[in-house]
Amino acid sequence: MYGHMRVAGLPEGYPQFFARGEGCYLWDVDGRKYLDFMCSWGPVVLGHRHPKVDEAARRQMEQGDCLNGPSERMVELAERLVGLVTHADWAMFSKNGTDATTTCVTLARGATGKRKIVLASGAYHGAVPWCSPYPYGVTSEDRVHAIYIKYNDIASLEAAVAQAGNDLAAILVSAFRHDYGQHQELPDPAFARRARSLADANDAALILDDVRAGFRLTLHGSWDPIGVQPDLSAWSKAIANGYALAAVMGNERFRQAASQLYATGSFWCGATSMAAALATIDVLETANGPEHMRLMGQRLRDGVAAQAARHGVAIRQSGPAQMPSILFEDDADYAKGSRFVLEALKRGVYLHPKHNMFLSLAHTAADIDLALSVTDEAFGVIAKLQ
Repeated sequence: MYGHMRVAGLPEGYPQFFARGEGCYLWDVDGRKYLDFMCSWGPVVLGHRHPKVDEAARRQMEQGDCLNGPSERMVELAERLVGLVTHADWAMFSKNGTDATTTCVTLARGATGKRKIVLASGAYHGAVPWCSPYPYGVTSEDRVHAIYIKYNDIASLEAAVAQAGNDLAAILVSAFRHDYGQHQELPDPAFARRARSLADANDAALILDDVRAGFRLTLHGSWDPIGVQPDLSAWSKAIANGYALAAVMGNERFRQAASQLYATGSFWCGATSMAAALATIDVLETANGPEHMRLMGQRLRDGVAAQAARHGVAIRQSGPAQMPSILFEDDADYAKGSRFVLEALKRGVYLHPKHNMFLSLAHTAADIDLALSVTDEAFGVIAKLQ
């Protein structure tokens, strides 16, 4: 296996292949059942095999999916997204998050005629040479126009913009700091406002990478609650509940650039995933999905905090409640975290020792309480090892 889904990066004992999913549960190929807190690494926002989404996809498949051009679903979805996402005046589509972030960067360069991209060190924006976190096959030339900052650090942001000079095409930011294996950080509103003002002052684009957080924190863009709007945003993961789809949205300033850019793929206009996305949005709006996930995530967070304190185990939970992160203090080699998640896995709860996790609409209070009964036992094991 390859990429982020290979279990070589997880403690020994995790299953590599899965047979099926239902709601917030997974079954591996050996028949073992797990309460799932990774949600396919983010795409499953309503729960596996959501009936309304799958029915919408089936109906579209009966009409056709990969045609000579887009179906009407593309127009319907674009209109729906523009109506939801505060900064968006138009939308275009592709298949995965790397497509979307790369398109945003290319649009910014095309529209401004400039080259430099300011982005946070350690941030994940995809798996192609300009942004991959791993250097294999990557040349220095692939990143010659990248300038790195520390997320939420205004001084480093200002220094990077000054370094770019008159060649700044874009400032690229994640919805929040969700670096692998690190404590998560919500965006500092002052940092977000400074990124916006610096982009404006330098005639550059502010790009929000909402691939991971989009539709979990809010349906309107993850920086909308702090009152800062990007020029361009990249979306994927949760927008179609597991069907392959990504989107780029932008404001009026970048409409002409979007119309000029040659961005395409043989499967990018697939109608099935767009029908699934329309149904996903329907369900999220009707059920107030982000708020449900917040409540369930907070229930999990509060329970875990109480258990850790009771067992005398020092942990740090960070990031938004809908996308929980649990790391152990004094655990540089992740030994405690690895043992903790393995103990949970043996008891039927699928957690991750380093990556942020994900709640879905399918997680109920009863599911959270079941998970907490397992984490309590896992903390008991860790406490005895200290």
